[in-house]
Amino acid sequence: DEIHALAGNKRGSHLSLSLARLDALCEQPPMRIGLSATQKPLSRIAAFLCGDRQCTIVDTGHKRDWDLQLELTGSPLTALMANETWAEVYDSLARLIDEHQTTLIFVNTRRLAERLTRHLAERIGESVITAHHGSLSKDHRHEAEQALKGGQLKALVATASLELGIDIGHVDLVCQLGSPGSISALLQRVGRSGHKVGETPRGRLFPLSRDDLVECVALMQSVARGELDEICVPVGPLDVLSQQLVAECSARDWSTAELFELCRSAWPYRALERDRFDQVIVMLSEGYATRRGRRSAWLFHDAINGVVKARPAARLTALQNGGAIPDHFDYEVIMLPQGHRIGTLNEDFAFESIPGDIFQLGNTSYRVLKIEQGRVLVEDAHGQPPTIPFWFGDRPGRSDELSDAVSRLREQAEQLIRSAGREALQQCWVSEGLRESAASQLAEYLDASLQALGRLPTRSCFVLERFFDDTGDMHLVVHAPLGSRLMRAWGLALRKRFCRQFNFELQASALEDSLILSLGETHSFELADVAAYLKPETVRDVLTQALLDAPMFEVRWRWNATIALAVQRMRNGQKLPPQWQRNQSEDLIAVVFPDQLACLENIRGAREIPDHPLVHQTIEDCLNDTMDIAGLERLLQSTGAGEIEIHCADLSGPSPMSREIITARPYAFLDDGEAENRRTRAISAEPDDLSHAATLRIISTTAIEQVQAEAWVRPRNPDELHDGLLQAGFLTAGEFGTGNASSGAAGDAVRWPAWFTALAEEGRACQVTVSGHGSWWLATERLPEWRALYPGCEARPDASRLLGDSSEPERQQALDTLLRDRLNMLGPVSVEILAADFGIGKEEIAAALTRLQAQGVVIAMPAEGGHRLWCERRLLARIHRYSRERRRRAVKPVPPAEYLQFLARWHGLDSPDPDSARALSQLEGWTVPLLMWERAVLGVRCADFSVTDFDQRFLSGELCWLRPPSSDPAERQVVSASPIAIVPRDHLGLWCKEEYKTEITNSYAIKIMSLLEQKGAMFTRDIEQASGLLRPHLEEGLRSLVYAGRVTADAFSPLRWVLRPERQKARIEKRRGAAASLPVGRWSLMPQIGADTDRPIAQRQQELTQICFALLRRYGVVFRAVIQRETLLPPWRELLRAFRRLEDRGEVRGGRFVDGFSGEQFALPEAVGLLRAATGENHDSMGVVISASDPLNLGGWLTPGPRTPAGLNNRVLLHKGLPVARMLGDQYEALPGMPRELEEQARERLTIVRPWRGRRAR
Repeated sequence: DEIHALAGNKRGSHLSLSLARLDALCEQPPMRIGLSATQKPLSRIAAFLCGDRQCTIVDTGHKRDWDLQLELTGSPLTALMANETWAEVYDSLARLIDEHQTTLIFVNTRRLAERLTRHLAERIGESVITAHHGSLSKDHRHEAEQALKGGQLKALVATASLELGIDIGHVDLVCQLGSPGSISALLQRVGRSGHKVGETPRGRLFPLSRDDLVECVALMQSVARGELDEICVPVGPLDVLSQQLVAECSARDWSTAELFELCRSAWPYRALERDRFDQVIVMLSEGYATRRGRRSAWLFHDAINGVVKARPAARLTALQNGGAIPDHFDYEVIMLPQGHRIGTLNEDFAFESIPGDIFQLGNTSYRVLKIEQGRVLVEDAHGQPPTIPFWFGDRPGRSDELSDAVSRLREQAEQLIRSAGREALQQCWVSEGLRESAASQLAEYLDASLQALGRLPTRSCFVLERFFDDTGDMHLVVHAPLGSRLMRAWGLALRKRFCRQFNFELQASALEDSLILSLGETHSFELADVAAYLKPETVRDVLTQALLDAPMFEVRWRWNATIALAVQRMRNGQKLPPQWQRNQSEDLIAVVFPDQLACLENIRGAREIPDHPLVHQTIEDCLNDTMDIAGLERLLQSTGAGEIEIHCADLSGPSPMSREIITARPYAFLDDGEAENRRTRAISAEPDDLSHAATLRIISTTAIEQVQAEAWVRPRNPDELHDGLLQAGFLTAGEFGTGNASSGAAGDAVRWPAWFTALAEEGRACQVTVSGHGSWWLATERLPEWRALYPGCEARPDASRLLGDSSEPERQQALDTLLRDRLNMLGPVSVEILAADFGIGKEEIAAALTRLQAQGVVIAMPAEGGHRLWCERRLLARIHRYSRERRRRAVKPVPPAEYLQFLARWHGLDSPDPDSARALSQLEGWTVPLLMWERAVLGVRCADFSVTDFDQRFLSGELCWLRPPSSDPAERQVVSASPIAIVPRDHLGLWCKEEYKTEITNSYAIKIMSLLEQKGAMFTRDIEQASGLLRPHLEEGLRSLVYAGRVTADAFSPLRWVLRPERQKARIEKRRGAAASLPVGRWSLMPQIGADTDRPIAQRQQELTQICFALLRRYGVVFRAVIQRETLLPPWRELLRAFRRLEDRGEVRGGRFVDGFSGEQFALPEAVGLLRAATGENHDSMGVVISASDPLNLGGWLTPGPRTPAGLNNRVLLHKGLPVARMLGDQYEALPGMPRELEEQARERLTIVRPWRGRRAR
């Protein structure tokens, strides 16, 4: 069953040999039946199962209806997911779990399984969710499976351990976090749901990055097209063959000819060569000669008679060490005092742990008691906060078919963007069934990448990107959607090629769509030439030498040695310690492959690889399993034939598509460098802003001019002029007379002739003249180089006698030296200008530049019109750095504390406005408890706040209120705490969305709503008379409609009346009478707003723009962290696109305004000015007391310290905009940062009783 899970690896080869051995024991070969829903091609799987025997293929097809959708959070995806975005993922998963009876969640790593289980348990309860992965004990996994099947669990978080046909009962929904990397894996996982007849499998994919989003969309398109991954069967692994030979010969003696035919009857070994088979027999019979004697000789080989027999220990060794699953040296976790096996921990995690540490395994916390050899003894930690263990391992590469789908998606995107624009691409994907949120993010990402790179990388067009980091080091990124197996091979081979060319070991990483090489100061090359560095004829040898130094070879060698029984895992019924196995593996390779461990000082050239079965198999595993050498050879043949386009992009910073490879995890590294020492860490973490992607291809002319001015000769006396002539090599007649225009030193240049005359009289400088070429000014020390260029040149004065017997360099050496020094002073320059400066031909200059480029001195850079400029490498790095800094210097970010001070002034807390219009505009869309609007929020912002004027703004139609809906019965009891938003009447539709509204079940409310639908706006008295409801029933119905967000009124008094406590209403009715106690103003239904997808794009964009301006009026500077307390906003990703459009139109400014927060930030121009002007100023807000419901209550959200909940009687004291004390009900608390001079006044200011509206109130 599930034959696809075996056919593509060594376990399948092991099975094939076992079946061949079984056939040899039976008079009639048993029938073989293979089952799987994801087999391709069927003919190959049939051959793998039955070999040359007749096989009947029953193909019922794999295509069926699927309910597949992408789930995206409110935050936009980035290259690295932030913690707040993870919180949104957890919330979305918890919601889906609540909506379904049984949910299965797949992740790609064990660490993520444990982490996800913990966070979901905090949301839905520990008793209804657990983890399931290979590091948990068999008993734990079985209990989890049965609990899910029996309904005790609502959700199970699993890795590939539950991908295959384990019986777990009915599953309603499958969620997949991150792309599984293959089409078949997704079908197998989502196929665990909807097993009943007539049901449709339901799956939800959660992309974890922008590149992951591209892959997930391509994955869904592949499923819709009915595609499957092709299964490649390993070709005759020799380590598995060795193990099976020992096992078979332990049963009986065999002739080598018959044994050879038996092995060839297994389909993976159909092409096994006799010479290779004989090598394996010799290896198993002779073993390995060590200083301690011969080891691992398991067979007797009678070469004369062609017979093999088992040695005495062979049978037990084969029984104890059989199998093809490699050993990862995990530590067993033993629960005390019961002694139960809980699971396993990675060796590195166990080694770094100490007694007392608490970790999580299977949604349970354990405390480490003792760490022994291979065991971790633990006890139950009873739910104490744990750390999440980590495990190291290989990451499976993406399938070729899925890589093809990613390439097709990018090709479609580039064609549509170029022909019809990004909006057309977005609408195309929406029409194909993709959710708008996913389509918009995907289109935006690919459009930004296209602007930055000039092309989108596909299988027919590779993009080579180069940029500098802040230290001046260069990074080369190769973009090609080929999958990590091929990219890893390409990256390792390129790394070896660079190492041989520049004699410098590089750091490199490779992912599914890109690879990066971090280069040093000595590297300089033509970017387009990188694609030709490797040749298909020699790349196998280059890659073989490269992988010998990679960590993969050592690991694969140990795996193969243990499978081949050359190194034992078990002896005498006991498992050998990991260090013993490592030492034996190292001793073994020292015997059969001495060059691998030899001192590099004793090795010249390439390592000599022995023709040994295990060495051969290990190299083949690295080349064809971990990497894809055949695919790399085909790729290089296509690039050499011109079938694949190579597009080059020199950028001032990393493109959007480079962000993920820059932050790659250790599994992507192609060298043994540690993560904390990667050169990519020097790449500045700029805001991940897609809207500015196009500017990466633009080098600032101001930066070029600045660098030219800094590099040019700027002497202030004769000695500095002499030094400048030495450094520059020479100056032309035109430069000597006027200086360099970009340097700003033309004023000083008029004094140069007098200084030069003084130098000439001392014999330190001279003027060289060549007939028909021109004249140059240079230091006397440079005269031999000029005479090498122009043997007949004339020097005035002739200072040859002062140089002594110094020999003249060769012409090529002299030109290279002078050209290098010249470029040190010029910045970007063309070949034509250099040829004119030297007075020699362009061809000779171009050849010299090529030589300097090979030495890492200069770099060619593209210019307008398809031309090229040449620049000294150090100056070009400085130009790029200045270009980046110019963008960053637009606004220097302020600390969060200064931003809070700015907000206090922005809202006028230090100087209240007599008019409430500004305050109401800033508070549009903000929800505040009813009683706090007038008492605490508007009162601190308005000098002479008047309730009458406030009510008049509603009656005049300027304002209206709305109540965010609530279905929580407990919230309805706290009438005075009901959150209310006040908005301009013409903006009501912005904040009242259809999805905000809740269902109405109250019969009185239904009757009132029917009246309002028929007659429109009505006074309270009219509703009472038309409905015939009693006053208490009328109040109850209106209150239900208010809580559900279904009604508003054209005055504020109806809201006060309907939410007023009953005792207070009774007192008013007693004093005024029942009729007079009814409020002034009419009730009306909230406007009917359709779903976002039902409205035109232009209308939705206009609404988002108005919401953005409301936020800008409230905060001045808007970023994701500052709007955490908002309740009526659309998802941040939608607001982000609207902010970017406003920035493109020049209405708002984007940049880094407040330090310490990730993501993009946007500000009003006037806010930027106030923020700049206020930086460092010492404004005192006189200790203003604000309600905890005020939008300025951001302490704990933006600054360190506790968060003050928005309770009705909670208050915060602000000093210079910062929270220094608070009242939680009647409990006073001083906060960190409280000034000493305010300590005595703070409590008084928070508890002061002041007059308000004729009565005393806190």
